[in-house]
Amino acid sequence: MDWKQLLASTTRSVDEELRLRNAYLAVENRILRHQITGRVQLTDAERKTLAEIGQKLGKKALEEVATIAQPETILAWHRTRITPTGDSAPPRKSVGRPRIDPVVEALVVRMARENRSWGYDRLVGALHNLGYTVSDQTVGNSASTSLRATCGNRCCLRCVLRNSRYRVVNSHVFTFVRSRTW
Repeated sequence: MDWKQLLASTTRSVDEELRLRNAYLAVENRILRHQITGRVQLTDAERKTLAEIGQKLGKKALEEVATIAQPETILAWHRTRITPTGDSAPPRKSVGRPRIDPVVEALVVRMARENRSWGYDRLVGALHNLGYTVSDQTVGNSASTSLRATCGNRCCLRCVLRNSRYRVVNSHVFTFVRSRTW
């Protein structure tokens, strides 16, 4: 027997054995899948493994073999979980919305200290005139944390009395004048 024929017959027998093993495993998986009720909970590592193999198999082969999830789902796992750069992408430093620029925050704090009678909306308008776009909630968060650090409270009693002294006097005068005119 020639070595090429021997190699071809060995390859055919190995291929046939692999096909039979795959067919057996596919039937066994289907039988076990029918015995399980409900969803199979997969970990991220299991999803990643299935996604890698599923990508190599392709959609047509997955339609024949996949029983745990739809082929589109497995391919979507590959698109979302396996990035082109691999696992070398840096993890996020913090969760949530990113903080505002420290320069803008310092400007908000400075304007809030210098103009204590201004409200958040007026501060937002002044910042908008300077070319900065921030919300009133952001101004409130920045101003209240800095004022709380300097004064102990957002508005301690001393600040309330100092800021509203003229309003209280004016409201009493207005009430007195108003009551005399009636």
